[in-house]
Amino acid sequence: MPLSQQPTISIIIPVYNGGKAFHSCLVHAFALNPSPLEIIVVADGDTDGSRDLAKEFGAKVFINPISKGPASARNIGAQHAHGDILFFVDADVTLPPNALSHIIHAFQTEPELAALIGSYDDAPAEQNFLSQYKNLFHHYVHQTSCEQASTFWGACGAIRRDIFLDSGGFDEQYRHPSIEDIELGYRLTNAGYRIQLVKALQVKHLKHWNASSLIKTDFWQRAIPWTFLILRDRKFTNDLNLKMANRVSVILVYSLLLALPLAWKWPFFSIFIAFLAGGLLAINIPVYRFFLKKRGFLFTLQMMPWHWFYYFYSGLAFAAVFAYMAFQIMIFKRASP
Repeated sequence: MPLSQQPTISIIIPVYNGGKAFHSCLVHAFALNPSPLEIIVVADGDTDGSRDLAKEFGAKVFINPISKGPASARNIGAQHAHGDILFFVDADVTLPPNALSHIIHAFQTEPELAALIGSYDDAPAEQNFLSQYKNLFHHYVHQTSCEQASTFWGACGAIRRDIFLDSGGFDEQYRHPSIEDIELGYRLTNAGYRIQLVKALQVKHLKHWNASSLIKTDFWQRAIPWTFLILRDRKFTNDLNLKMANRVSVILVYSLLLALPLAWKWPFFSIFIAFLAGGLLAINIPVYRFFLKKRGFLFTLQMMPWHWFYYFYSGLAFAAVFAYMAFQIMIFKRASP
């Protein structure tokens, strides 16, 4: 794409019973300046009238009669899009007015760029503790990661239409919101395409998080399938949630858990526990400094157990998948003649 040519952008929004958040998403999408070539909404088996709301706003609406997941919905939108760039946006985020300016600038100044992603902003809409913690942590991870991204992000990600279609789009085997965007990013980078993390492109997340939704999403919909993907591609990129500091923190958390019963029987193990806890604090100082600056001391004190719990279930996911695959290999070898 020549530098003098401004790319056209198609916004694609998959939605399943989007509710008030989807209404806000559309309000902001139709207020963008500059505006996109088109806004495409794919109603994925919705039952709350999301498709009708999108039509009222003037979006191009396509319908999945039954829910097939965001991967399928995004692919349908891409097949009907006409823009040079496909900009995928989740139905529970709102875009800043200048969102497309960041995208246009990135693709105009770097003709070899295949795709880009943004991040959540540091002002989550929902005010309860877990919503603030979860969204701020996501913001921190992206804002402190490499600009040379190793994966894609479906909540706020733009990609050249021809590259997306040639790559086969999102893997529709993911029938629920999962890691279909990460999997696409792995395929793109394995094929030699470049993805950029544009840290100035920040969207507001409207989702309300509670303990149940956080663990379900992080463990079952992200950590488990992501571990399968990592082991499949043998790709341990030192970026995002897979940074070396995070891996070491998982080891420290499990070492701490193993040391606790030993300290109950042999008190001198308390010194070892203090050493492990100190190591966890030290290696995660940048995270806690960020939360301290954004939300103060009491909030930071409250989020630390959740942060350590995050390392616990991340490690548990890896161990569970590794054990499962080892078991499958053992069964296969026994069944082989």
